[in-house]
Amino acid sequence: MVHRLEPLVIRHTLRLPVPSGPAGQGAVAARQFDAALMSVGFKLSAALLERLSGLAEETVIDTAAHTLDTVRAMAGDHVRHNVYFVDFPANVPDTFDFWTRCITEALADDASRDSTLAQLHTGVVDLLTLPSYGTYQHPYAEVLAAHDELIAAAGDRMTVLHPGGTPHDEATALYLALAGSSTPLGEEGLRDLRTLAEYCVDGPQPAAIPVRETRAVVNLARLDAGADLLLDTVTDVLRLACALSGGDVTLVEPTRFRSLTRPVRRALLAGLDSLVAAVPAKLADVTAHREMFKRLGERLHPHEYPRWPHAADVFAVARGEKEARSFDSRLEELLGAKDVSGALRLLAAAPGRLLRSLDRLLRACPTQEERDAVVAAAERAAPQVAGRVLLSVREHFHHRTRETGARRVFVNRFGRAWVAADTRAPVPPPESERLIAAVDAETRRRLPEPGHLLIDPDVLDVALPLSGRATAAGLGVLPRGSLSPVDGELLRFFVHWKQTSRRTDYDLSALMLDASYRTVSWLSYTALTEVGGEHSGDITDAPDGASEFINLRLDAVRGAFIVPQVNIYAGEGFEEVEESFFGFMLRDAEQQGRPFEPRTVRMKSELRGPGKVALPLVFLRGNDGRWRAKWLHLYLQGHPDANRVEGNRVSVATLVRGLVERDHLTVRHLTDMMADRATATTLWDGTTLPDGPVTYIGLDRPEGLHPDSRIFTPENLRDVIPA
Repeated sequence: MVHRLEPLVIRHTLRLPVPSGPAGQGAVAARQFDAALMSVGFKLSAALLERLSGLAEETVIDTAAHTLDTVRAMAGDHVRHNVYFVDFPANVPDTFDFWTRCITEALADDASRDSTLAQLHTGVVDLLTLPSYGTYQHPYAEVLAAHDELIAAAGDRMTVLHPGGTPHDEATALYLALAGSSTPLGEEGLRDLRTLAEYCVDGPQPAAIPVRETRAVVNLARLDAGADLLLDTVTDVLRLACALSGGDVTLVEPTRFRSLTRPVRRALLAGLDSLVAAVPAKLADVTAHREMFKRLGERLHPHEYPRWPHAADVFAVARGEKEARSFDSRLEELLGAKDVSGALRLLAAAPGRLLRSLDRLLRACPTQEERDAVVAAAERAAPQVAGRVLLSVREHFHHRTRETGARRVFVNRFGRAWVAADTRAPVPPPESERLIAAVDAETRRRLPEPGHLLIDPDVLDVALPLSGRATAAGLGVLPRGSLSPVDGELLRFFVHWKQTSRRTDYDLSALMLDASYRTVSWLSYTALTEVGGEHSGDITDAPDGASEFINLRLDAVRGAFIVPQVNIYAGEGFEEVEESFFGFMLRDAEQQGRPFEPRTVRMKSELRGPGKVALPLVFLRGNDGRWRAKWLHLYLQGHPDANRVEGNRVSVATLVRGLVERDHLTVRHLTDMMADRATATTLWDGTTLPDGPVTYIGLDRPEGLHPDSRIFTPENLRDVIPA
């Protein structure tokens, strides 16, 4: 099984577990491996090349085979990216001329002539009925033949793979890092954690598992292995039951519980019984998920197990036969009565909840004395609260001290975004400033001594990953709100999807907005060409996978913003298709190459979210004329079908404005604090590295760092956040 875990290690750490094969003369095979990697934008570090060179040739070849499969999938090169127009981006026709040609060809076809004539008589022609529309007109081999080789450029992406330990050690280290993460993991992280937890169930375990969704995944592996469950609340048991049924461990979406075996039922009931027997007050947590507990009780049959009476109490509370007032109901009663002092006494036992309730508490205070009491309570609670909660509160009150306008942008944990009017009363600035100062002081106290702090300047505007759900899985992906430079002359987006069972049509589009967020133009299947850009053509069915591209010359783009989007026109959603991903490439003007070149891919992210319109990121032109990307990871609800850029441009512009003008808490915030206690702080220029150990924070790990250095890159940036 350990070999099955190696792709996980590479994806999450960019380290290659070095096989423990026999020594030999593997230098030639290692150099060939390195050359093959470079063709897809990866390479071996000098240290890794040296280690592989000392292994037997057969071992190196076997390692190369499965590693190449992994990195090609990371860059999106594991599929064939065909295009409708074989010469794309050259010779893309005008949209009207292209449609006219399709109609002409349909009239020349005996099978489609009559139906096309009938449609022409009505004045409306359905493009999908035209034989030459929406399907590839040539095999993939013709695309390869139509394009010259890619000219290598200094700006091509080169992701370095570094040497790791043994496969077992690397899998164990990754398990401990994911299970012990203080921030929630994304969908990919939870899926990989489950695989790792099964492998590591008998090995070392993290000192703590702070995130409850993570704990549910770990408990699932422990239950399968017959190990003791890690339970703290009755809700932990409910989450585990959801995991057993393949449901939502976050408890946001309802789960349809499956029938459970007797051993599993006994384990869950025993866990509930021990929790309530030790602390009866934990019954109060049941009411927050009353309906789910009632349905779980129908599967567990607690009446069959009289030896666990406290477990039966859980379901009695769920059915309303036993009273156990929830924390939320008591808090709501106090706030409804405007009893702020009583609410503070209740919240003293839940410091995290206290900090999350500060805005509401301050708005409920009629007097300065009560506002002072709220701030004082927050100052006392801050040392007991998780670091990511502190930073979230800090970001929240930063925005409450500013004039934010009359609209608020909301983004839920699944990336669904919407806009609503801001009807909140203001928070008094003195209280906001005191809270920010208290949070900053506590954050600074928790940060480690960095020693020599070495910083890649490009990482400073990366948003802190306060939740893994704010980042899609993929290559080169950054958290929502991050800013990153865009260095290149040609920008090319791509989307690829493969349907599961029914015809599915995704449409790649790009909306151009001016500085006031008004529409300037767009590129889509209805507008194949625009000043500075071309669309590769509409593909309307993807049984074997399909790709669409948009090519833009950045110096010719009209407008201040470029908003790529993927619209579902028909068929399966992003979470239903077999595969779907989005990305972008950057090239110099003289580079040629195929429509898709993995070496030029700067970002590739999975499309797995609700809604019918995906907004992965937005490109912004600065006052200096340079472009930067701001990461969105958003999904709009859209229409049930026939979503088009023309129909959603107003709502997209509104959302983009809200996210672009929002200041996210970035790495710069923490590095400024760390610099205060560093022995030295250096902004790395990409050349000379210090001789001794450093704390390095950057987008990529440079070669040649001292082996005792602490290294933080996007792969483990969550570890920068103080616990």
